[in-house]
Amino acid sequence: MNKLIAVVGMSGTGKSVVTEYLEQKGFTKIYFGGVIYDKMREEHIEITPESQQAFREAIRKELGMGAVATLLLPKITEAYSRGDTVLDGLYSWDEYLILKEVFGANLKLLAVVTRKKLRYLRVGKRKERPFNLEEIEERDISEIENLAKGGPIAFADYYVLNNGDRDECKKNVRHILELMEKEETDDEENDQ
Repeated sequence: MNKLIAVVGMSGTGKSVVTEYLEQKGFTKIYFGGVIYDKMREEHIEITPESQQAFREAIRKELGMGAVATLLLPKITEAYSRGDTVLDGLYSWDEYLILKEVFGANLKLLAVVTRKKLRYLRVGKRKERPFNLEEIEERDISEIENLAKGGPIAFADYYVLNNGDRDECKKNVRHILELMEKEETDDEENDQ
């Protein structure tokens, strides 16, 4: 059976490291932020951290908190029908509920967690979209309060602790994939 993994986590946890690794393992990646960028380009809005956050919140206010999942559902369904798929950037509880209604138990949430101080350090050193301490704290609060980002993280099926380097993170993801395989095999045996 094909895998459908939604990678969730706060900014700076290493979600992109996890999704890149899964891509290397043959997963098709669907980037939730991509639909936001596409819509912003269609409307000729300059893409900055501030405009992206404002647009993301506005589109969810207009179309509901599950807007991005709804917009991407045909693309996700098509990719998943062809093979293993990783979703990069699922934010809200409503997005999760929309996808869970369609994919049921086949959808797995993989939360990437990192110590807050380390996350903030990573975000401050980014080449793209670096934030200072005040900005990242504001973003964290906005994502929790305005986007309901905490729900999918709290409700995750699997957790990857990412307080080390990229190699350690990939090792932890490998372990999760092995665990998923074992659980799938156990479930099949129990069904017989």
